[in-house]
Amino acid sequence: MQEKHYDASDITILEGLDAVRLRPGMYIGSTGPKGLHHILWEIVDNAIDEAANGYADKIEVRIYKDGSVSVEDNGRGVPTDIHPKTKVSGVQVVFTQLHAGGKFDEHNYSFSGGLHGVGASVTNALSKWLKVRVYRGGTTWEMEFRSYYDKAKKKYESGIPTGPLVDTKQKTKRHGTFVHFMPDDAVFPSTDFQLDTISHRLNELAFLNKGLSITLVDERITKNEFLAQGEGESEENVQLDLLGATEPYSVTYRYDGGISDFVLYLNEGKSKLYSTPLYYKAEKDGILVEFAIQHTGEFTESLFSFVNNIPTPEGGFHEMGFRGGITRMLNDYARENKLIKDKDPNFLGDDFREGLTAVLSIKMKNVQFEGQTKTKLGNPEARSPVESCVVEGLRSLAALPRQKRAFEEMIKKAQGAARVRVAARQAKDTARAKNSIDSLMLVGKLAACSGRKPEQNELFIVEGDSAGGTAKQARVRQYQSILPLRGKPLNVEKKRLDQVLANEEIRTIISALGAGIGNEFNLDKINYHKVIILSDADQDGFHIRCILLTFFFRYMRPLVSAGHVYIGMPPLYKVYRQNGSVEEYAYDDAELQEKIEKVGRGYLIQRYKGLGEMSAEQLWKTTMDPVRRNLTQVTVEDAVAAENMIATLMGDRVEGRKEFLNRNANFNKTDAFMDRVKLGKEDGDEKA
Repeated sequence: MQEKHYDASDITILEGLDAVRLRPGMYIGSTGPKGLHHILWEIVDNAIDEAANGYADKIEVRIYKDGSVSVEDNGRGVPTDIHPKTKVSGVQVVFTQLHAGGKFDEHNYSFSGGLHGVGASVTNALSKWLKVRVYRGGTTWEMEFRSYYDKAKKKYESGIPTGPLVDTKQKTKRHGTFVHFMPDDAVFPSTDFQLDTISHRLNELAFLNKGLSITLVDERITKNEFLAQGEGESEENVQLDLLGATEPYSVTYRYDGGISDFVLYLNEGKSKLYSTPLYYKAEKDGILVEFAIQHTGEFTESLFSFVNNIPTPEGGFHEMGFRGGITRMLNDYARENKLIKDKDPNFLGDDFREGLTAVLSIKMKNVQFEGQTKTKLGNPEARSPVESCVVEGLRSLAALPRQKRAFEEMIKKAQGAARVRVAARQAKDTARAKNSIDSLMLVGKLAACSGRKPEQNELFIVEGDSAGGTAKQARVRQYQSILPLRGKPLNVEKKRLDQVLANEEIRTIISALGAGIGNEFNLDKINYHKVIILSDADQDGFHIRCILLTFFFRYMRPLVSAGHVYIGMPPLYKVYRQNGSVEEYAYDDAELQEKIEKVGRGYLIQRYKGLGEMSAEQLWKTTMDPVRRNLTQVTVEDAVAAENMIATLMGDRVEGRKEFLNRNANFNKTDAFMDRVKLGKEDGDEKA
């Protein structure tokens, strides 16, 4: 083989923001919806850092009709003077240089969510255009950047200034920064910002920054349109609000109670053991620790932690310190008040955390994130200060006469949890003792695959014995296992752990997966890297899906976080010709119309009401074949939103559930669509 020429001239140097354009995933994770919103969060985080350090108290995020978005704050404004090294303005440095910013120097920002200095420049690099307006020193400054394909150079130019920073000569008393940008559709397959995604995050940030006002405006939708879509109001009622027919939708988030209000928001509709959350804030060893807790009548723990306003759903050393502090202080309190007998052992941490809703927010320097999604705090030095602050904080609160009842309720809740824990342990011990019997039961239910590599194996959890039997015939035995469910599993949201373990269907799932449950769950022991829920496309099927997802979220959350849970999507329709020459499958109503047009005249339609109506060949072809099937991966992008959704749909929030169903459910959609579709063959033939 002839050796190709290769010397220093073949080495490509990516200048400026070229690296971002070439490998956007390295900087924003992906170019899908998550990455699209990430470039917005980078600008929002800069504004939040101004607020978190005491320089701003108002932020506005605005989505425009053309799909662009802007972020404005009333902070200090990006520096406009000339940078001594680069000889260009501070604005140009911030928006064109990677790893450039004022957050590396602790003099400018005590704490910061944007630690790497890539935020503003990455957003600029991945935008068609970006405009900056700075109000600083009584003057208004403006600058614009554009990305375009240079035909002469045969390459994209990313985030290039159209000119230097300009003093507009407009005097002002305002101060702050306004950033307006258009995501580049050459980078992102979809540039459609999601209102729900943005509102959830901004609401969360308002909770975490007490007294900060964050306004969200969406010019793509009017107030009336939002009400009509969101609240299910009648068209007549909406038309009465003439102003709302022209004004864009807007909402302002502001919480003077900060994370205490956050806890109340999370516990809305739940029975609370004490009415007011316990709140404490202190600084120790350079780490600012803030937490709020409240116990409910629920049986699971809900802890949401943040570092410099960044969610840490995978936990880390700060969560270890928080849990350790609660356990230590409450055990001391129980002994000091003779609530634990001298001969009795201490409560376990799980006992104190049953039904606990907590928000932990810390701010620190030199943050190190790790974990699968870089959302786990890796700084071991955070553990001890957090634990000390929690112990000191709870002790100071316990000394207040008005909080006596709250601590008595905590201990009473822990006593009940301890009794349940003993019962659950006995149930586990019994299950282990009957391991051979359980295995025998599993053999009768689980059609196991022959493969021994979890990363290649798939488990289909199938609704009903009939569909399960078909799936067993359709599967590839080497790597696909089938577990049929007999009836609906237990809704674990309303049950204690011992009740969960007593349910036969739940025990079967636990045994099949082989990784344990709750605190004992070990992802490394999982038998399948794809756990696929396969249920009918009707109300009962959706309910089963919700029940199983609730179980996985509550008791096997690492399974969901690691992306191992999927929803199998069986087709709703088969469009075919009677002679069998053509056969097409449609997975929703929109696709049905496409398939009808594809099959053409003489088509027939079969509506699948359940998986059991399919033959093994059809089930394999449409739902189980890795090449042709449609799977939806279940992920937890926003733990707070997921917590709220599960508590609403599966808990005791009757009013919240009714409101959600009124807003989102349309169970008659398919029937109404079928009424509009012209069925049958040519005129005079039998109707399908």
